[in-house]
Amino acid sequence: MVTDPIADYLTRVRNAMLAKHKVVEIPSSNMKVELSKILLDQGYITNYKVDADRGPQGTIKIALKYDRVTEEPAIRSLERVSKPGLRKYSSGKDLPRVINGLGIAIVSTSHGVMTDKQARKENVGGEVLCYVY
Repeated sequence: MVTDPIADYLTRVRNAMLAKHKVVEIPSSNMKVELSKILLDQGYITNYKVDADRGPQGTIKIALKYDRVTEEPAIRSLERVSKPGLRKYSSGKDLPRVINGLGIAIVSTSHGVMTDKQARKENVGGEVLCYVY
């Protein structure tokens, strides 16, 4: 049993990138699908596919993205911010900027899961899930 499924998701992606894997399989949930969608929209992964037939809850297959020349991963850092023992909430005005706007913070708001830039634009706050850069 995993106590923090989002941290497990981030760790699996981080470990797969360090091992230079092309694809990583992760147990599926609605939150993880939304995280994958944001990573795809922001250009941090190549693609993802939800496979509902595998296992009791299904899996997400994520195709990782690397630089063609240097083979460096597109994601340099995945950092969990809000943890089960200590939740981090932020208002729409006080959302953190990751590396002065070069990275993204993924925020769970009442309007759904979105990046910090979208949340600032819509002026909604919420739980800051993770930083990606």
